[in-house]
Amino acid sequence: MMTSEEIETALLLKAVQLKYGYDFTNYAKASLTRRIQKSLTEENLDRAGELILKILDDPDCFKRFLANLSVNVTEMFRNPAFYLALRTAIVPYLKTYPFIKIWSAGTATGLEAYSLAVLLTEEGLYDNAVIYATDFNENSLAEAKKGIYAASMIKKSTVSYQQGGGKESFGKYFRADYNAVIFRSSLKKNIVFANHNLVCDGVFGEMNLILCRNVLIYFNRALKNKVLKKFHDSLLNNGFLCLGERETLEFSSVSSDFVTIDKERKIYQKRPGRYAKDNSEDRL
Repeated sequence: MMTSEEIETALLLKAVQLKYGYDFTNYAKASLTRRIQKSLTEENLDRAGELILKILDDPDCFKRFLANLSVNVTEMFRNPAFYLALRTAIVPYLKTYPFIKIWSAGTATGLEAYSLAVLLTEEGLYDNAVIYATDFNENSLAEAKKGIYAASMIKKSTVSYQQGGGKESFGKYFRADYNAVIFRSSLKKNIVFANHNLVCDGVFGEMNLILCRNVLIYFNRALKNKVLKKFHDSLLNNGFLCLGERETLEFSSVSSDFVTIDKERKIYQKRPGRYAKDNSEDRL
């Protein structure tokens, strides 16, 4: 039997889905509970039932709620060892293509996309590449498109860039302006920022490389399988899928369709001529 709190949470998610079209019903329960509680605190409310009425009547309240439900943790060259692995394990393969397409899924404020642009520039690939950087949070995408970030991040980002195999002076990629840094237009030219919801939107092109790092940890198993199947179908044969440190393809409906390239860095390659199994719930 469901508790009153669980019933109110279920009704809140249903109201959001019916009113705004966002489906959060398959988010991991613990994470969802924390994020709803954050919204309750911000709105000075006690119960999810109260939040329902406010979200339905106040679009700005919904925008704040949506911001709490989205994953905004990001930084330049996050986990430098991963970017070093990209340079050594994946870049040589990408260089065999005349043109490459990359999808940064759940890009948040875009720092992963700019990190990729720097890496591809140094590897001589950027002029023949396009990076699709997607998220469902319009506020995050707006910030990403501007390419303007707090100057305080630069010290850590410089160290991460160097540890990730950086070949130049990191400062050449941006200019400082008071307390902010602005990435140069040469880094933005081949990045396409777009709204895409991993829960309900479809396949996103024929990609050579997909990165979705530290997003799946917020989904339950059914939704993880659905999203991983989407990535499988979005990749060209022999394309690469990169997940976060605490994420894995093991035990998923697509695991047999990939080869593990780097187990520690969570880098996988799609086998040629393979098709993912149906991800019906009886396989979970």
